Amino acid sequence: MWRKAAGAALLALAVGYFYHTNPELPEQVIQYLSLPHPSTQSDPTLEQVISTAWETLITAPASQWGRVAVGVNACVDVVVSGIGLLQALAVDPGLGRDHEVLHSKEDLKEAFIHYMERGSAAERFFTDKEVFQRIARAAAEYPGAQLYVGGNAALIGQKLATYPQLMVLLCGPVGPKLHEMLDEQIVVPPESLQETDEYHLILEYKAGEQWGATRAPQANRFIFSHDVSNGEMRALEMFVASLDEFQPDLVVLSGLHMMEGQGRQMWEQRLKEAVAAISDVRNAVPVHLELASMTDKDYMNSIMQEQVMPIVTSIGLNEQELLFLSQAGTGPHAELASWGGIPDVGRVSDILLWVLEQHGRSDPESEADLTRIHFHTLAYHVLATVDGHWANQVAAVAAGARVASIQACGLQSIDASKVVLRAPLEFHSSHGEPREKLSLNPTEPVTVWHRGNVTFHLAPVLVCKQPLRTVGLGDAISAEGLVYSEIRPQLPFL
Repeated sequence: MWRKAAGAALLALAVGYFYHTNPELPEQVIQYLSLPHPSTQSDPTLEQVISTAWETLITAPASQWGRVAVGVNACVDVVVSGIGLLQALAVDPGLGRDHEVLHSKEDLKEAFIHYMERGSAAERFFTDKEVFQRIARAAAEYPGAQLYVGGNAALIGQKLATYPQLMVLLCGPVGPKLHEMLDEQIVVPPESLQETDEYHLILEYKAGEQWGATRAPQANRFIFSHDVSNGEMRALEMFVASLDEFQPDLVVLSGLHMMEGQGRQMWEQRLKEAVAAISDVRNAVPVHLELASMTDKDYMNSIMQEQVMPIVTSIGLNEQELLFLSQAGTGPHAELASWGGIPDVGRVSDILLWVLEQHGRSDPESEADLTRIHFHTLAYHVLATVDGHWANQVAAVAAGARVASIQACGLQSIDASKVVLRAPLEFHSSHGEPREKLSLNPTEPVTVWHRGNVTFHLAPVLVCKQPLRTVGLGDAISAEGLVYSEIRPQLPFL
């Protein structure tokens, strides 16, 4: 002990002595002492440990897809500052209020504020074509506005096309601008091409951004459009007809949410036609349905109970969509108005199990096809699968979490200094009893638990501290999870 004290005293005397001959020296010494030295380097952060562990966990499945058909919503996204655009439209801040459909700039402002103050994503249909076109022109001319490939199907197709071994067919309303932006590897049938593009406006906001009395708790976006081609899913029958020639290993369907704004009479009839079309897909081909923001409980119930969900194999959805699904079907925790922060893992697990038990094939004697749900929220992802139907799901959920971090930060790989772990380190398998207490192990960052014959895989997300773009993250997550997933062939019942 005395030797350390003496050494410190001598160092102080030396620094004091040399200060008179070289006034810059103390600063140089401080800078040197602050540098990381081999003997003083700190332990790796949780973010670094998890990122490294992913590299080992994320392995390709034994059997991979070769041909994937994706449809049917596609458009051009105009991404712009939400607050900036509304100010340019001479709209004043005020109180938030949700609207199932938008009829005016005032409706747009109120719905934008409603979701901004919650930090939640949402998508709405704008009924007035002329007003929408004026807003779209203002958005395209706004400083910093950017044009991107848009629509769940096109975005999923773009992500899948980054894998050279995959051939991707995209069906949807593809105008000249969108066709120009699509990856060369994507095949677009001539019937999908149209003379004009469909435009969707993406109003983004950053974490902590404030407008009037409203402050965003996290970065997200509000989407709206006047898009009749996608709204009526006009490309659906053509999409299904193209499958006979393309012979896909996997079908990815999206765009059902676009029909909600077209009115009950239209969506009731169109949904029946959609179910008939999807039913024509040969039984051996799995169908993944990507959901999106909806507000009409009757419409969601039609999708869930009577129509679509039982005839698809897999679904992808976020926290708002999962809770609304439960609210529409009076499922577990339907009394919650919203999650109020990071969704409780136990509650999420309860709803996922309920969906697979009530509308899926958790019962081997059920006629439903649904066996897989990919749930994603900002802080973590959960894959819930019926046992015996899917393989490589540890890699799949980890791959989805990794791509969320990479794409949000606009990087090619994880930079641990630019991300933060927000997932709970301890959680429960259910909100009720009996329940299992679980914990996150950073060195093996996929937590697995079982409830009946359903297996749950949870992966934390390394959340980007300063995200560059939030649009399309859910589509990239679902696409990546599918790329690393393997479906197990089922023996026919005798």
